[in-house]
Amino acid sequence: MIVRILGSAAGGGFPQWNCACTNCRGLREGLINASPRSQESICLSADDGDWFLINASPDIRSQIESFAPLHPLKPRATPIHAIFLTNGDLDHCLGLLSLRENQHLVIYATESLRRGFTEGNVLYRTLQRFAGQITWRTLKLDVEETVQRADGSPSGLAVKAFTVPGKPPVHLEGLVSCDDPELNVGLRFRQDATGRTLVYLSAVGRITSSVVEGLEGADCVMFDGTFWSSDELSAPGFLTKSAEELAHWPVGGPMGSLSMLPKFTAPHRVFIHINNTNPLLREDSSERAIVQAAGWKVAFDGMEIRL
Repeated sequence: MIVRILGSAAGGGFPQWNCACTNCRGLREGLINASPRSQESICLSADDGDWFLINASPDIRSQIESFAPLHPLKPRATPIHAIFLTNGDLDHCLGLLSLRENQHLVIYATESLRRGFTEGNVLYRTLQRFAGQITWRTLKLDVEETVQRADGSPSGLAVKAFTVPGKPPVHLEGLVSCDDPELNVGLRFRQDATGRTLVYLSAVGRITSSVVEGLEGADCVMFDGTFWSSDELSAPGFLTKSAEELAHWPVGGPMGSLSMLPKFTAPHRVFIHINNTNPLLREDSSERAIVQAAGWKVAFDGMEIRL
């Protein structure tokens, strides 16, 4: 299995367009040891030929162009066979609207995610330019199923979605139930030929038994690294909410994910979906050193892992 990180930052990217925090200003002015990052999305393949996206960020066009295996080999074609959605946040879905050029798209999502994106969304009409432009394939919780290519043939991968604590996307707050288990999911991909497994969780509101069970036996874990601390946005006055209230469990501290997940020794452990304020973005920060000493890595655009 080949896993390529197309974008590794949280919504807004790094630097964020309207932010002059220490990280964003430092990157622009060359004052810190860090690299720019686009908004989170990855792709994976069982055979280095047919590709599947996880999440379609607003940066999807440039991300596709940045990775040659995703380029079309003939007019009006794409090696991207399907797109998986982990939740309905705009930084995970907005890129779909950029893929509107008379191309058949296959999208894997829970039924709740599908409804949230399609119902009452006039912009969704841009993806209905011809009959059957979009094929939705429903992800059922805790059921492993064969991942199919666009034509319905088996891809060599299997996937299982499992519930992960989260919250409704901002545009659906007050319109859907906060308790809907399909609003935010983790994805567990298994390669048929080798049994190698990738577990992908880019938004984790709490570390529950479902999360822990989903991580068991994985060869590669990509985990929510949005914030280092609970007060990362509230302390400087950017927002009043804590990381937990934003449905992102912080990495650092005695109750952070780094401390709570020590028994998982997957060969590849990566924090992804890094917010622009997170000190993990600075390659020489003490927080980065702590993470690396624990055997974890910090995702960057272009990182590639072969399982």
